[in-house]
Amino acid sequence: MGFNSNAVDELTKKLEDALILGKFQESKSVGGGCTHPHSDTGNAADNSVAVVPASGGDHESAQEEFSDVESFSSSSGEDSDDDITMYRGPPPPLTVYRPFLPEGTKSLFPSEVLSLDAIADMIKSGTARNIIVMAGAGISTDAGIPDFRSPETGLYDNLQSYKLPYPEAIFSIDYFRKQPKPFYVLAKELYPGQFVPTKSHFFVKLLEKKGLLRRHYTQNIDCLERVAGIDPGLIVEAHGSFHTAHCIGRKCLKEYSQAWVKEKIFQDEIPRCSVCNSLVKPDITFFGEGLPPRFFELLENDFGSCDLLVVMGTSLLVQPFASLINDVADSVPRLLINRVRVGEASAPGTGFDFDGKHVGHTHRDALVLGDCDAACVLLAERLGWTDELAELRNAFLEETNSLGQDQ
Repeated sequence: MGFNSNAVDELTKKLEDALILGKFQESKSVGGGCTHPHSDTGNAADNSVAVVPASGGDHESAQEEFSDVESFSSSSGEDSDDDITMYRGPPPPLTVYRPFLPEGTKSLFPSEVLSLDAIADMIKSGTARNIIVMAGAGISTDAGIPDFRSPETGLYDNLQSYKLPYPEAIFSIDYFRKQPKPFYVLAKELYPGQFVPTKSHFFVKLLEKKGLLRRHYTQNIDCLERVAGIDPGLIVEAHGSFHTAHCIGRKCLKEYSQAWVKEKIFQDEIPRCSVCNSLVKPDITFFGEGLPPRFFELLENDFGSCDLLVVMGTSLLVQPFASLINDVADSVPRLLINRVRVGEASAPGTGFDFDGKHVGHTHRDALVLGDCDAACVLLAERLGWTDELAELRNAFLEETNSLGQDQ
């Protein structure tokens, strides 16, 4: 698939003009009907528009197609003075999606308003007061922690040195019992205390500070929610975390502290129970283990009272976490912030419906494609919270630096 550079430049100019006007006068697809990489049909819509990253580069690999978009990015690759639009390297594009819905589709979002702005209006007006955040590894990548499934940079693509039978084996309880060393070597690299929470974490903390956070459900094991100061009572670590550890001897199950396990791991020792000599494992949910009881205890009440669901940085491939997006009422708006489209419905009620494909169901799904931190910064700006978000993060950094100097 090739692009005519003149056509791309012309389309980009049309996009910029349309954003200035506040609406599109004309929208055409480019590249001879090229396909969206996550399209169900493999065919671009007639009214789709290609968005080329501000940093330039390979148009073919960078193109994304949407029905109606607004694109944002940092103006430079350097750290900004207020430390709230920080990027290292070329700034990634950030795309707020507003689809052209089929005629007759009911929507929670006014047609003349970008969906992210509609979400912000719901929060500002008090319509959304019980917000649930569902988060995956994408909210921690800006802290330097790799996600799992991104090509080339993801954790599963970089485990060859461990000589695993398959990448997920490193988090398999059966494999761990036989070969624990690969997990502990990896754990040393990922162990909490080496990473600073991201702006996404502090945005969730800001929701808590404003009394709007019903619960934060996270797939992450990095404890960065706790480090950011979010009340542990508002956190559900769906896949466990490094926060506590237990002996895996079936008749023992002695509990060990995070500090004790960390000391062993950083001494390149395999932690073993002082009582029965079985392996001691951080309370991370491995494949083959059940999820923490707390996950199931809170689901019904939390999702039954939720009035806004925000999903950030997750592939929505791991169950039962992935299916939680269907547990809120049909009238509850849902916002996905992610680098690619995920979790889309194959039938009514089975996932996100960004394009109003399932006519008869109210359109209530908003989509922002791009970096989670950049999207949270943008949403904070739309809410008038920019200064507060910066203050939260800067206060944390100042306190951390102070503690480091004292030690």
